[in-house]
Amino acid sequence: MTQFEVGERDFVLDGRPVRLLSGALHYFRVHEAQWDHRLAMLRAMGLNCVETYVPWNLHEPRPGEFKDPEALGRFLDAVQGAGLWAIVRPGPYICAEWENGGLPQWLTGPLGRRVRTRDAAYLRAVDAWFARLLPQVVARQCTAASGPGGPGGGPGGGPVIMVQAENEYGSYGSDGVYLAHLVERLRALGVR
Repeated sequence: MTQFEVGERDFVLDGRPVRLLSGALHYFRVHEAQWDHRLAMLRAMGLNCVETYVPWNLHEPRPGEFKDPEALGRFLDAVQGAGLWAIVRPGPYICAEWENGGLPQWLTGPLGRRVRTRDAAYLRAVDAWFARLLPQVVARQCTAASGPGGPGGGPGGGPVIMVQAENEYGSYGSDGVYLAHLVERLRALGVR
């Protein structure tokens, strides 16, 4: 199992400072058959990490109707196979120049400005989405006790080195209770 920490001045991987050089590759914008090639290109550029968003509206086009959210897990397996670390950005809002910032229309239509706040209906939907999506991320964290090992070659674990809660929130709102809820929910689901 790999140990990853945010130190006072550096990221620390297994007790040593590590410099993460990351590029974005959105798995949902690249045909799955091309993932290995694109990841190899990132690695050839000298990067050791890739970050990706997760578009909720793509994977849950209607309430409770899921469309291949396991694609994220397959992408993270490809990331590991390429010898890269991963930063996962599940939102719920992602921006990414993606329709509605990745938020499902079935949710934003009725809720309007109540999205991205502590609104109970919004949080119930987010909690359900995270519960469906995050087991794939948790199982592939570098700190997981099982798995084929992270890019560093250590025993167990996977490529996920960080998970971002929300995106570009400071320019949108300032609901600290909402942000705390997201972080608590991620942790409750096993994100470390």
